[in-house]
Amino acid sequence: MTVATESWQHHDMMTNTIRMHYVTQGEGPLIVLLHGFPEFWYSWRLQIPFLANLGYTVVAPDLRGYNDSDKPTSGYDIPTLLLDIVGLIKGLGYEKAIIIGHDWGGALAWSFAIAYPEMTEKLVVLNAPHPGAMQRELRTLKQLRKSWYIFAFQLPWLPEYLLGRNHAELIGRILKEAAVKKEAFPPEVIAHYREAMNKPKTLTSSINYYRALARRPQNLLDRRLVGVINMPTLLIWGEQDVALDIALTEALDQWITNLQVKRIRDSGHWVQQEQPELVNRFLREFLQSQPKSV
Repeated sequence: MTVATESWQHHDMMTNTIRMHYVTQGEGPLIVLLHGFPEFWYSWRLQIPFLANLGYTVVAPDLRGYNDSDKPTSGYDIPTLLLDIVGLIKGLGYEKAIIIGHDWGGALAWSFAIAYPEMTEKLVVLNAPHPGAMQRELRTLKQLRKSWYIFAFQLPWLPEYLLGRNHAELIGRILKEAAVKKEAFPPEVIAHYREAMNKPKTLTSSINYYRALARRPQNLLDRRLVGVINMPTLLIWGEQDVALDIALTEALDQWITNLQVKRIRDSGHWVQQEQPELVNRFLREFLQSQPKSV
């Protein structure tokens, strides 16, 4: 799948005391694309022009601590990260947005929709569990085993050392080995991720998401974040995810009243990069199923 980047624009914005870098394309209602670990805005390269051509202003930021955004020593707890997104949306001149997130960006998308429903027009999450479902499945040995890396990331300095060795070589291996469609990560794509994650302070900042969550798990798992989501919601899931069990897509009705689930059998964790045509089709169908806001 080829990508036309001629219309992409790079900008910086101050939000919640940090400088946030973002890529944008298109005009219309706002879509905010939130990336995961170990990624940056580039993980949405196959969706940005597609969504812009549907008639949206598409904005894909580098989250706090990643790539070309600021990397402070603190602020990696979920409430602070959500305020970064609030400031981005308002700084762009909008009162609400369609929120789309993958992996850690998906975790933030769930939390944003619950904490700021008035700012969330529609919600799309890719391979990231609803916090209530994650709480439920972490009681099982199967998901605990899949989540081993979360516990490993609590160690000081060692994760950064291992991930950063040889110009972040392990980052490339993680991306490729967790993919079913290995061809989605040719050397030139891997090189972009290794370069971004090898920038000063990026590894520590990105791992601090996991450390902050372990220090205050109530920020993700408390009762306020297992409330009901009422806006239209789409969950897209690559079924062969090595880190997240398929059971996380089941029995979600108690938390989400207007939910569609699309499972993709021939995909791993990096679903929008492994199966971009199918993901884009699901996004188009979901977004066009109801009128756009103006």
